[in-house]
Amino acid sequence: MSAPSVAVVVPSRNDAALLRRCLAALEAGTRRPDRVIVVDNDSADDTADVARAHGATVVTQPVHGIWPASAAGYDAATEDVIARLDADSLPAWDWVERLVARFSGPDAPDLLTGRGRFYGPRRVVNWMGDHWYLGGLYAVVGPYLGHPPLFGSSMAMRREAWRELRDLVHRDRADIHDDLDLSFQVRPWMRVVHDDAWVVGVSARPFDSWSSFGRRLRWVVTTVRVCWPESRPFRHRAERRAWRRRQPGVPSGSSTGVTPSPDDGAAR
Repeated sequence: MSAPSVAVVVPSRNDAALLRRCLAALEAGTRRPDRVIVVDNDSADDTADVARAHGATVVTQPVHGIWPASAAGYDAATEDVIARLDADSLPAWDWVERLVARFSGPDAPDLLTGRGRFYGPRRVVNWMGDHWYLGGLYAVVGPYLGHPPLFGSSMAMRREAWRELRDLVHRDRADIHDDLDLSFQVRPWMRVVHDDAWVVGVSARPFDSWSSFGRRLRWVVTTVRVCWPESRPFRHRAERRAWRRRQPGVPSGSSTGVTPSPDDGAAR
């Protein structure tokens, strides 16, 4: 199979300095993305100028919020695969190369998620973020959903998957976690893969204050509330099991499936 084209979406609001580091890391990689889309979320700094200086396409989203900004970037992408980084993400040197390899084979997923490694001056805080915050995400939310949860600082999806999900997510809300909301809306036939070796550095600034950390925890509660009951976990698992029973060759214990054709429901 030919290698897919890749767009990397980076939402940013008043994060010009961190954005510069993120884009420089992408440029230094073994494989550059075909396009970088920076979504300027009504920044008061030189976010847009930094993006253009690095050759990125700038999309303006005046509505504040990570979901409105991310969704605007996904909508603007025309490449085969849409990847996502945060402005404070530092992708590994092989981040795009590993992404392309994952989406090039016959077993390519519909959605891919990676692992974050927190960076910052406080090693204990970084360790707690890696093991408790992200570790808890995968240990608790994964079984809750029935598939790996998506981590917004390092994730990717087929453009076709976004087309199916774009009208299901709560893309206009600024008080929820966009990656968790997207995880809730994954369809039973979509294959979600977690690659623990697909790594980005992530700023530990969410843990700078209790108010910042508390806001993120409130977003978790709000996300679950707005996704209930249509996306409640036992419905997810029941729908996924029912779909697998209709697909020959898909193991009954598998947590992911093969994406069906939107025309006839047959496996691609």
